[in-house]
Amino acid sequence: MTTLTNKIDFAVIVSVKNANPNGDPLNGNRPRYNYDGYGEISDVAIKRKIRNRLMDEGQSIFVQSDDSKVDEYPSLRKRAEGEIAKGDWKDETVFRNAVCQKWIDVRAFGQVFAYGSEKKGEGVSVGIRGPVSIHPAFSQSSVLDRVSSIQITKSVSGEGDGTKRASDTMGMKHRVDHGVYVFYGSMNPQLATKTGFSDEDANAIKEALQTLFRNDASSARPEGSMEVYKLYWWEHNSPNGQYSSAKVHRSLKVVPKSDKPESIEDYDPILTELPGLVCKVIDGE
Repeated sequence: MTTLTNKIDFAVIVSVKNANPNGDPLNGNRPRYNYDGYGEISDVAIKRKIRNRLMDEGQSIFVQSDDSKVDEYPSLRKRAEGEIAKGDWKDETVFRNAVCQKWIDVRAFGQVFAYGSEKKGEGVSVGIRGPVSIHPAFSQSSVLDRVSSIQITKSVSGEGDGTKRASDTMGMKHRVDHGVYVFYGSMNPQLATKTGFSDEDANAIKEALQTLFRNDASSARPEGSMEVYKLYWWEHNSPNGQYSSAKVHRSLKVVPKSDKPESIEDYDPILTELPGLVCKVIDGE
């Protein structure tokens, strides 16, 4: 299997309706937004969804969330110890090749393996830099006046003796009534040669981006409340690329048609053509 042939850039437009796309634990789990009031979805949250979709498709994933893991390992270290032969831990190059070959998220996003041990040859300290970079997603208009918060109650106390309502019967839920978010990313062939990231891996992530919110429903994100509207995919004709990623990403602008857009139809995606670089526009599923 050959590594990634040519540089790839991509962009994803996400539509949000009555959902909390990414709660901020430092702000009562309210939807994230920056100082200008524009909504944000962290790159970590986006990578988590990509990993989940890849795992749904049968790919081996190292960083599995506790609520969706497909094995019984209680920690990342235990997973590494259980899946990588002990003899491979003694040599950094052998260990690096073994983990990259085993897990697609390691060879895509990179990973830090820093596990000490009192026994010689059983610890490891390896940092892997992945070829796939993901930007945070930002809304294309302010969401400050689109964030709704409601108080909720539980009908049954989770604490106490049942004679009176406990403190945990009261809570808050937050949502973005409407928002359109955009995030960008790139795939670097030079770094791909270090991890073994291939064209087949790139296509797997491409498929995952189109179905990013499949099987992602929760109380904060009801089924159908978030969707991938469009995926923009630029494949350059060389490993170094015909243009910088910054210039490629700037070629797509998503402009609100009104001061208070209410749906995805109230936005106008404007794509500026770059000579010699073809952009594939793919509908989300």
